[in-house]
Amino acid sequence: MSEKTATLPRPLVNRLLAQAQHSPESEVCGLVSSHHGRPSKVYPVDNVASRPGKLFQMDPKGLVDALRTMRERGEELFAIYHSHPHSPAVPSSTDLEQAEYPDALYLIISLNTKGVLEMRGYRLQDGEAREVALEIL
Repeated sequence: MSEKTATLPRPLVNRLLAQAQHSPESEVCGLVSSHHGRPSKVYPVDNVASRPGKLFQMDPKGLVDALRTMRERGEELFAIYHSHPHSPAVPSSTDLEQAEYPDALYLIISLNTKGVLEMRGYRLQDGEAREVALEIL
């Protein structure tokens, strides 16, 4: 996929932002599914990284369970999301190295702002990040 804009429904975005705000010192993570190409559901997955304030590593069982549930519901993987409690909403070198789903949109939520949270989208492929504009409806 090489689109330049991704459209997300406001209730889904609000859920992602609320999850990040509820864990301001740890990176939250999970998946967003789509149904007929439209983002539809959020699947939070526990962060089991040794330093959850600096890294995210999705719980393997939680990840498999979320992907299985999506498949059973006729949904597809649309995006992988995580938060950056203390840094901007740009992919870190670790994010680039560990990106394993080149067709998924990667959403990064930053709590490192005053007032309004920042969320940005990227395609991560071959160690490079291409920003995708987010349209919230």
